[in-house]
Amino acid sequence: MDDDALIAAMAGGDDTALRVLFSRHAPWLAARLRAVLPAADVEDVLQETFLGAWRGAGRYRREGAGGWLWGIARRQAALWLRRRGRPETVLATLEEQPDPIDAALSRVELAGAVETLGPQGSPQRETWRLMYEEDRTVAEVAKLMGVPAGTVKSRAHQIRRLLRAALQGGGAQ
Repeated sequence: MDDDALIAAMAGGDDTALRVLFSRHAPWLAARLRAVLPAADVEDVLQETFLGAWRGAGRYRREGAGGWLWGIARRQAALWLRRRGRPETVLATLEEQPDPIDAALSRVELAGAVETLGPQGSPQRETWRLMYEEDRTVAEVAKLMGVPAGTVKSRAHQIRRLLRAALQGGGAQ
């Protein structure tokens, strides 16, 4: 059973799903938490994390179980540290710590999704590059591409729709 199915089962009250999810994710979560928490506190924060996951399973939106669990763990660790009067700099470090695995997966997924826009140099791909990679305004893109601003806006809307569909696994809609 994949993580999304386990979380759905948890939302339905399946405590076996919670145990399986815990066994899959607790080791790497504990390793990350040890970077900012005293070792004696890691197990308590893990328990609070999975209790939070149990309570919040019905609100899970299939955005990636690892990132979702890490978000809960970060919040639980921050609460734990605040209750113990830890310095705010440790809290800030913990709250801003990105998940490198999720970031890498997101980059790979996005690169694959961008391929759905057509070959490099195509109008959609070029619009994507200028607007989202070079962070240019609609007016700048329109001028560079020699098209009206409305065309750029229309392409940007279509690009977002295509990328959303590709990232959700639904293909072009």
